[in-house]
Amino acid sequence: MDNKITNIKRRLHKPIVLIGLMGVGKTQLGRIVAKELGVKFVDSDDEIVKAAGMPISDIFEKFGEEYFRAGERRVIKRLMEDDSAVIATGGGAVTSPETADLLWSEALSVWLNADIDVLCQRTAGHTKRPLLNNNDPRAVLQKLSDERTPLYQKANIHIDTGNGSLSKMKDEILSRVESYLQEQE
Repeated sequence: MDNKITNIKRRLHKPIVLIGLMGVGKTQLGRIVAKELGVKFVDSDDEIVKAAGMPISDIFEKFGEEYFRAGERRVIKRLMEDDSAVIATGGGAVTSPETADLLWSEALSVWLNADIDVLCQRTAGHTKRPLLNNNDPRAVLQKLSDERTPLYQKANIHIDTGNGSLSKMKDEILSRVESYLQEQE
């Protein structure tokens, strides 16, 4: 086993939670990082869909955002009970103060960020992103970035995922996690 992986596994006693806007790579990178660490990967949005028995877009349409955020908080709290997991959250999870407090206090938070141009390219044509389906995607992503960046900046680690391969980004995440954990000793 790689020395970096050994160091992380020895020091890490809480889940790694990936936060950031849609299209930044939370799910893809989360799977790769979890596999490298030999731990479970979960996507909170997938778990919300399972728990609700309906797509997120239907939850928003039928019950509203406040209802969705309450369910999201319950799901994330449950997922964080596994202190050796990598969890990808929905981009808006940090907008609920209670959920954000949970993320900042009970997890090692990693903010994945990318330029709006990159996010527009990555999200183009994806119909399961309800916020982008009926609006100008660039304007929506810019607005969300403006609103959420001050919240995302509270994360323990900040990483730009705009350039480079998934393998390079995975290595960057693991290196930064290892360094962060060493600094906390």
